[in-house]
Amino acid sequence: MKGDSKTKLSYLIMGMGQILRGQWVKGIAFLMSEILFIIYMVKFGGTYLSKLPTLGTVETYKEGRKTIYGDNSFLILLFGILTIIVIVFFILLWYLNIKDNLKQEELLSQGKELPSNKKLLSSLLDGNFDKTLLALPVSGIFVFTVLPIIFMICVAFTNYDKNHQAPTNLFTWVGLKNFKELFSFGTHGMASTFFQVLLWTLVWAFFATFIDYFLGLAVAMLINKKNVKYKKLWRTILVLTIAVPQFVSLLYIMKLFANDGLINGYLMKWGLISAPIQFWVDPMLARVTIIIVNIWIGIPYMMLIATGLLMNIPADLYESARVDGATGWQMFKSITLPYMLFVTGPFLLTQFTNNLNNFNVIYLLTQGKPQSMKLANNAGSTDLLVTWLYKMTVTDTNYKMAAVLGIMVFIITAVITMVVYNRLPSVKDEEGFQ
Repeated sequence: MKGDSKTKLSYLIMGMGQILRGQWVKGIAFLMSEILFIIYMVKFGGTYLSKLPTLGTVETYKEGRKTIYGDNSFLILLFGILTIIVIVFFILLWYLNIKDNLKQEELLSQGKELPSNKKLLSSLLDGNFDKTLLALPVSGIFVFTVLPIIFMICVAFTNYDKNHQAPTNLFTWVGLKNFKELFSFGTHGMASTFFQVLLWTLVWAFFATFIDYFLGLAVAMLINKKNVKYKKLWRTILVLTIAVPQFVSLLYIMKLFANDGLINGYLMKWGLISAPIQFWVDPMLARVTIIIVNIWIGIPYMMLIATGLLMNIPADLYESARVDGATGWQMFKSITLPYMLFVTGPFLLTQFTNNLNNFNVIYLLTQGKPQSMKLANNAGSTDLLVTWLYKMTVTDTNYKMAAVLGIMVFIITAVITMVVYNRLPSVKDEEGFQ
């Protein structure tokens, strides 16, 4: 152990070195942290941590009219993970405590004075105000974001489903069994369903992103033409589609395209069809309809973004191109499109990843239907990975496979984002369009 006797004492009793050197504010803070940690581990955390390897062995049962409660796998997993995070945080505090002791020792050996307690307290509202300000938000992130994510990842390695509901039926660790099931073909495997849903998710995200992008750009360019009148009116009409809550619009459209909806009703009334068009029953037609409906929803956003960016393209570029005899298509291909792609590259990537997880459009229009006998675990022909995950969680209470699917969604989204982001012109060469 490095340091003098006061520092060595702090290896066992946190904050004692600071207290003995007169910095009792910092010392008491470290000491209270250690006391609270010991109380937490003895009274609460240690119990859950000891049961974490098995997730509980004593089941709840009834003895006559009395219920004898045993272990609860859910709470053991949750509080076990929390305890591990607390231990990691405590080790970090212990390290900072030793580091601070060594720093104080070095300052004293150089003949310098240590900061007074008053100065340490005032620094919390001055030089170290950022730490004071971020303490609560960072704690909230750990409790409400990091902890649930780690919990979800751990659930993927258990058999937590409708047949293993704590506290009456305990669940336990199963290792990679759930991942093997997801990637296995055959009667009990889900690989065929997973890859079909994944393929449709990627196809949907591609068309939902790029069709909206190019049509929105086309509408913006059309409205911005000099000879077009009532520009504000056309923009206002398009923006009205954004003003209406999306879930209201999508539910209305779902009823509109139903077998007994207005569209089929009028087409049959006019004699154009003899039987209702199966917009939401035929798998391929349902997918095409969803993409078309999304165009109506997505164009206004892109039109607004493109309108502002088009106004920033230097007019002299177009003038020079006209002097050189360039056509409208040539100017679009060589000036407008490169500029737009350069500036909106990160936006396009964001839209693509958002569409990979676009729950609202799919679920409000079709709920993932139509169902198919070829797809396992209640998956529908229009389900994205995220809507299939929702069904597993809410409808099937198959938490273990939902957790596995959640991990896969994260991996797929992260890989696509990292690969594409590093290839964007605006990232590779920020000055390239100057």
